[in-house]
Amino acid sequence: MTEIETLRHSSAHVLATAILRIWPEAQFAAGPPVENGFYYDVDLPHRITPEDFARVEEEMRKEIKANHRFERIEVSREEARQLARKGALAALSERPEPSRFKLDIIENIPDGEVITLYRNGDFTDLCAGPHVSDTGRIGAFKLTHVASAYYKGDERNPQLQRVYGTAFKNKTEMDAYFAMLEEAKKRDHRRLGREMELFCFDDDVGPGLPLWLPKGAVLIEELEKLAKETEFAAGYQRVRTPHIARESMYLCSGHLPYYADSMFPPMELVEEEARQRRQKLTLELEIAKEKRREGEPTGASSPDQGLLSEVRQRIENIEHEIEGLGSRYYLKAMNCPHHHKIFAAVPRSYRELPLRLAEYGNCYRYEQSGELFGLMRVRSMQMNDAHIYCTEDQFEAEFNAVNQMYLNYFRIFGIDKYLMRFSTHDPAKLGEKFVGEPELWVKTEEMVRNVLNRSGINYVEVANEAAFYGPKIDVQVWSAIGREFTIATNQVDFAVPKRFGLVYKDRDNVEKAPLCIHRAPLGTHERFIGFLIEHYAGNFPLWLAPEQVRILTIGAEEPLADFAKSIHTELREHEVRAELDLSTDKINGKIQRAEQQKVHTMLVIGRRDLEAGAVSVRLHGKGNLGAKPRGEAVADILASIRSRRG
Repeated sequence: MTEIETLRHSSAHVLATAILRIWPEAQFAAGPPVENGFYYDVDLPHRITPEDFARVEEEMRKEIKANHRFERIEVSREEARQLARKGALAALSERPEPSRFKLDIIENIPDGEVITLYRNGDFTDLCAGPHVSDTGRIGAFKLTHVASAYYKGDERNPQLQRVYGTAFKNKTEMDAYFAMLEEAKKRDHRRLGREMELFCFDDDVGPGLPLWLPKGAVLIEELEKLAKETEFAAGYQRVRTPHIARESMYLCSGHLPYYADSMFPPMELVEEEARQRRQKLTLELEIAKEKRREGEPTGASSPDQGLLSEVRQRIENIEHEIEGLGSRYYLKAMNCPHHHKIFAAVPRSYRELPLRLAEYGNCYRYEQSGELFGLMRVRSMQMNDAHIYCTEDQFEAEFNAVNQMYLNYFRIFGIDKYLMRFSTHDPAKLGEKFVGEPELWVKTEEMVRNVLNRSGINYVEVANEAAFYGPKIDVQVWSAIGREFTIATNQVDFAVPKRFGLVYKDRDNVEKAPLCIHRAPLGTHERFIGFLIEHYAGNFPLWLAPEQVRILTIGAEEPLADFAKSIHTELREHEVRAELDLSTDKINGKIQRAEQQKVHTMLVIGRRDLEAGAVSVRLHGKGNLGAKPRGEAVADILASIRSRRG
């Protein structure tokens, strides 16, 4: 555990101590640290509510003030059982009722594993630790909410109360955290997406299947335009693939059966086709037999015998085809198998490598309903995907180029904090979780490590989290208010190209399998736009803003309107998303409306502006920048959009 996780784990024990002071009959299950806090699962007749928090927190403060030492105690399995039977685990003393959840946990501790207890004051718990040295080390804490949770996450088990809290070294850090939470609520992409009319969900369409409204579609188009320009400059070639494919392809790739739970159920489409084809061939066979019975020549070389043999062979071929290809289609859950098929479509030479195939491919994944979350976790996604087929000699340069592409995007979007999570394999799980190629694992992991070290990219190495076909990098970024997001991936694949029989001919005309790099620097439109909404709080830079410019007139006189319309026409001719407000509303009302709708730039035109051939420029959230000649204002707008700044 990290230092802060240890602090929060210790806070969970203090929480349990406090609850027992108030409700001695409470039974406890698990109490781990979690992201941004901790919880403890409790079985208690009294229903804990936020109204109880002040009372519980007061008891927690008493335990912290007492500065009780966290004492580690090793026990045998039988000693632990005896204490649990006496009700003395997760308790202040022995009790008439056994510590039933702790008894169950004890029985599931692997043989040979050391069993430990931790004691703080009167409270003793079954726990592997670690903890801070004493309760006084807990600087600041707060209970946050209560939820329901089944024991071990199984609905067949008792439903418990899960009491959540958070803890920090000091009050300053805690206050900053809650200030960030308040700001995050204001930036919640679900709320802003609804208010700004970017996207929606509909029950008749289905959960996790977003509908993009016109303003949201603008964001998609701009991101795709950015990606296409970037990838064209980097030598990528664009491809397109279907939204469905036969089961046989996913069996070949290895995604089935292991990935089946994340794929939509298959469509049984081939059976009727196969039945009709069999019917037709069977009829041909019967006709041939009837002709033979009518006295047609039947020798081994006779036309009838040849026809019968041909029809039988055709039936065998169809049955073999159906058996080999499968009778089911799946919605596309990933683009890579389709791209492998494109690579295999024509003979390849080393002269073509590296071959970079890119696609904003639509994918569909059957995420569990409880895991769906706005745009961050959906069932339909448009992925900024590409696959690079290269030789081993080309690998490091290609992998580094992808990472540099990430860094370029970070600069464009003002992402200052990021981290690359370099995921490696576990040798003990070769052949199970990971492809059984130990030498290739070591070799490709070292290649990735070299790229990261030489480029000076900020990364951490994490074991046992690689893709099944090779090491990978997951990109963590932090928004403007410090919220963490996983938005992109860069993966090495040394296994699946071989499954598809992908080869190229080297300089010596010898066939070799290429390495494949799976990369998605912008992730999916859905998640990345969700991140950008929260990162910018909906105040998108000019190049990305759904409505870039609104022209407002002070009054509705015809000369003002004509001048405004001419500027509007000029901007639209340059494909600027500009709108007109020629209403008779007062200018303050027009400006307020544009501010509320987060229009990036407002060009205000009054009589003096008209006479001077100028406009007054206002930026959302920044106010009036003063008057500029019309031509200069338009040129500034076009330059800002072209350079993707501001």
